[in-house]
Amino acid sequence: MFLKRRYIPIFVTVGLFALMFAAGSFRYTGFFSLQVLMNLLVDNAFLLITAVGMSFVILSGGIDLSVGSIIALSTMVSASLIQNQGWPPALVIPLVLIMGALFGWAMGSIIHYFKIQPFIVTLAGMFLARGLCYVISIDTITIDNAFYTKVAQTKISLPGGSFISISAIIALIVVAAAIFIAHYTRFGRNVYALGGNEQSALLMGLPVARTKVLVYTLSGFCSALAGVVFTFYMLSGYGLHAVGFELDTIAAVVIGGTLLTGGIGYIVGTFFGVMIQGVIQTIISFEGTLSSWWTKIVIGLLLFAFILLQRMLSARRSTIKL
Repeated sequence: MFLKRRYIPIFVTVGLFALMFAAGSFRYTGFFSLQVLMNLLVDNAFLLITAVGMSFVILSGGIDLSVGSIIALSTMVSASLIQNQGWPPALVIPLVLIMGALFGWAMGSIIHYFKIQPFIVTLAGMFLARGLCYVISIDTITIDNAFYTKVAQTKISLPGGSFISISAIIALIVVAAAIFIAHYTRFGRNVYALGGNEQSALLMGLPVARTKVLVYTLSGFCSALAGVVFTFYMLSGYGLHAVGFELDTIAAVVIGGTLLTGGIGYIVGTFFGVMIQGVIQTIISFEGTLSSWWTKIVIGLLLFAFILLQRMLSARRSTIKL
């Protein structure tokens, strides 16, 4: 019975996405199209990449509040090196990805070896990364590099006259890789075990230290990659990019059915959690008379609903065990 119940949140997430998309299709002319679906990916590619990294963190029983700041720092480092220093993108992009991974590795190491709560460590990381942005520059740095401009403007044609962007393709590759890692590798099994019960994982002889550090390293890498994609999207670096983005990311993962206490969740659910946020924004855009803040209101209500659902399922599981 529990095996069936653990799938309930993801089924609810997929069903909710289908219901919202169907409602938009009935209400608005032109909503039901392949291009609208592709736009959900194009406009939320950086959120999807960040949410993948956050999924592994939450599955392990942790949290990462630094993702938005690492995105901003990645855009600032990229813009500064390319625009002001004249470095080639082939050197800057790998450097930014390594920087993000090292940032995550440092936080993961502090969390595990010094036994400090992830909330506190990643909060410090959030302030540090955001502060470093303003050390680089307090102003927006616009990017006019030919490579970045070409990537930003490239549209990959699809049947029916629709298109998808390179950033969306990158996001889909990240999702596919994450599904494989989570469900078909030893590291993925260790993450689930760690999130289920850290003490049990230790007693089983699993590499808890390595797994925990790697989880935050992966999150830092995904945040930096999202920063690169965000730079393609905005063609600029700015210290205020992605402010509050960590909350949108956590919301997408939770709405996707991942248990906040860890151990239960699926990358596919996170994908649909991001798509739900995208379809809410699209419906508000089609409506035309609603403030964009309604996106936050609806997401807040959905968060309440999914947290209550998780609580009820956990309570039923505990009752059955007793």
